[in-house]
Amino acid sequence: MQLLIDLAVDDHHTAEDVCLALGYAFATALGSATGLARFGYAYAPLDEALSRAVVDLSNRPFCVADLGLKREKIGDLSTEMLPHCFQSFAQAARITLHVDCLRGENDHHRAESAFKALALAVRNATTRVPGKEGEVPSTKGTLSV
Repeated sequence: MQLLIDLAVDDHHTAEDVCLALGYAFATALGSATGLARFGYAYAPLDEALSRAVVDLSNRPFCVADLGLKREKIGDLSTEMLPHCFQSFAQAARITLHVDCLRGENDHHRAESAFKALALAVRNATTRVPGKEGEVPSTKGTLSV
């Protein structure tokens, strides 16, 4: 895949394209979830802000992001783009993602803590589980009616 990004377009398409590319790169590098924890969650603080992220390497892309941002922009980036970035990453990575900023007054801190929580949750979900090398954690087919 050749990656071409025109940074002069606008913040929407630039941020969206970067997050799609990161998600695609993540999915490609990950390959199969075989032998991985699959689920991961984390909390991350940044000064007064605290965020939580929960991921499932489900191959079912879905995202819910609630950051509670109040400002129109952080630097040159529209704050409406931050939840869209999480959604774009989840879509291209083919993961289920929930990220919430639980508290904080400074929008920069709220956003940064959310991205840090995501990174930590992804690290937890991609951890190898000893003894489960050939398995993908799932409850499919285990319930009897």
